[in-house]
Amino acid sequence: MPYQPPTHSVERSIRATTGAKIVAGVDEVGRGAWAGPVTVCAAITGLRRAPDGLTDSKLLTPKRRTALAGELEAWVTAYALGHSSPEEIDELGMTAALRLAATRALEGLPVRPDAVILDGKHDYLGDPWKVRTVIKGDQSCVVVAAASVIAKVRRDAMMAELGADHADFGFCDNAGYPSPVHRAALEELGPTAHHRLSWAYLDALPRWQHLKRARLTPDTMALEAGGQLGFDF
Repeated sequence: MPYQPPTHSVERSIRATTGAKIVAGVDEVGRGAWAGPVTVCAAITGLRRAPDGLTDSKLLTPKRRTALAGELEAWVTAYALGHSSPEEIDELGMTAALRLAATRALEGLPVRPDAVILDGKHDYLGDPWKVRTVIKGDQSCVVVAAASVIAKVRRDAMMAELGADHADFGFCDNAGYPSPVHRAALEELGPTAHHRLSWAYLDALPRWQHLKRARLTPDTMALEAGGQLGFDF
């Protein structure tokens, strides 16, 4: 399928139907990882022409994604990042952890958005934010695509820094997601302080099962199943 650049059509519709003047795009990364935070970027772009080649971060090569993120950070009107730690993910479950990270990102913006375009089918943000969910919004909406790229590059950089102290886990390459190197290190060394301890990967590690957190929410268990299959890599 030929490349279809994202547009401002959803943002224009929100502006026209609700009177919103400031519309933010929100996207997350790290949902399916075994280690590291879940990271959310909230971005505001206005209706200016987007940089060439902008699309969902997962469709870009690492080199192009990194270059584009630098361009986007200078181009957007504003952006902010929010994170939920592995401990918060274990304690709250993924849906609440996403809400917390997204709230932190939105509240970190210099202006409060009148409306939010959220990538995906489910509104994990909720009141008091005025949310429009858009499936594959990271491909179709300029403001969400911008948030997608920035979130991915920033979280990957965070995981690469952690990788300097945990080289055996391959965080520089897998960013905390499932991989053969990651699994082998877990079997040999056990989870680090950066791992999510309520997730099902520990069930396959008899030596380390005693570390598993007891609290599991339904949405966490559903997302873990995806994580074991390399979901959202």
